[in-house]
Amino acid sequence: MDLKNKKLDSNEFNRIREEILGHWETGKDVNLEEAFKYHETIPKHKVFTHKLNEAKENGETLIQPRAGVALPDKHIELLNYLQDEGEADLLPTTVDSYTRQNRYNDAQKGIEESKKLKRSLLNGFPIVNYGVDICREVNESVNLPVQVRHGTPDARLLTEISMAAGYTSYEGGGISYNIPYAKNVSLEKTIRDWQYCDRLVGMYEEAGIPINREPFGPLTGTLVPPCISNTVAVIEALLAAEQGCKNVTVGYGQCGNLTQDVAAIHALEESTEEYLARYGYDDVTVTTVFHQWMGGFPPDESKAFGTISWGAAAAVLSGATKVITKTSHEAMGIPTKEANAAGLKCTKQLIHMLKDQIIVGNKDVDVEKMIIKRETDAIMEKLFELGNGDIAVGAVRGFEAGAIDIPFSPSRFNPNKLMPARDNNGAVRLLNTGNLPFDDELIAFHTGKIEERAKFENRPASFQMVIDDIYAISKGRLVGRPR
Repeated sequence: MDLKNKKLDSNEFNRIREEILGHWETGKDVNLEEAFKYHETIPKHKVFTHKLNEAKENGETLIQPRAGVALPDKHIELLNYLQDEGEADLLPTTVDSYTRQNRYNDAQKGIEESKKLKRSLLNGFPIVNYGVDICREVNESVNLPVQVRHGTPDARLLTEISMAAGYTSYEGGGISYNIPYAKNVSLEKTIRDWQYCDRLVGMYEEAGIPINREPFGPLTGTLVPPCISNTVAVIEALLAAEQGCKNVTVGYGQCGNLTQDVAAIHALEESTEEYLARYGYDDVTVTTVFHQWMGGFPPDESKAFGTISWGAAAAVLSGATKVITKTSHEAMGIPTKEANAAGLKCTKQLIHMLKDQIIVGNKDVDVEKMIIKRETDAIMEKLFELGNGDIAVGAVRGFEAGAIDIPFSPSRFNPNKLMPARDNNGAVRLLNTGNLPFDDELIAFHTGKIEERAKFENRPASFQMVIDDIYAISKGRLVGRPR
């Protein structure tokens, strides 16, 4: 394996870059020096990093939706609606599925069909097809920072065009945009491809242009134990920092138990900062993002708003720097702009009501945080051991060995031996710890928590619990109790 967590040298980067920019005709419009100058004209209040750092300093939680449609005028209309009517603090450009799979010809067909029917036939905005100039029109049409959100294993061309177009934040990573999304793409390839993306961001930073980088926190979004998502976030933060990224937002997907969710965000920020400092990346600023519930939603809109409100409360009580909002249409498909705005306003109301009530000095939170950090450390240390001190190599070998394992992943490069279930209080625990490098005490902790629930429900601890828990929230509960 020639993969290493080492900054790409300029010759290697430029060799790859020449090939990447030729993958679609809009690549020819990317000019780094011109892009640097363009970024210098962007007002400070529209720069993602500045707004996040200001929020962190002031103890605020910002709100951001997901949103993207096929046609530029409709996408501009959507973003302005979410800005003005939805009261968003930060905006997205969510990219369509064809672009995520580098299927630009299919994305172009979707654009043409959308034009004919005058409605979006794509589930996002095809940045690569539109290129630099049209994407700049999108960014210039709003008065807030805009982030690119996608799900792309090979995002190199998308990164080039997005950065040149004036987006000041970029989501994803070589693990978080592979293992939860792809079946047959190797980790070695995606980590290498994302080193290119991060090196490009590092070059913007070296030119004095702050670009926020955000690993995707929720992963598969289904009963992911905090130690797993936190470990992936730390790994991707280390990989990004090596390539020169200076502003990293690490994320977490809501599990549903308030104590665990608050503890997880605290543990995530602390672990990321500790590992960055340990390996010499002292100049990286870390912020956090809390994703409202990513699993199945109740189809009833009123019940859906209850789920959104719980996510909003957990986000602000945890002190997250921002929260990614959901809508009451989650169970039905892509939301209308009105539903998206309603989810934003519901979340903002909770934030205003709870912003002075951040949980600190809570014994249960402290205990839970200690457990999460201990589990994360166990996995991280094993990965460094497997990689002979190199986290990129260790991540690849760790997935091969099952030292790290993401539940319910479609990837054949993921062990899929880990089996989560909720405990009697709704916290996500492990019915089966797979090959995670936990000591006997940690394994006994999880076993005890699951057995406690099994005894309460008068049934054996089994896979049926997992199934029940997956559907529980959509049916109006947190824990999947037998009826």
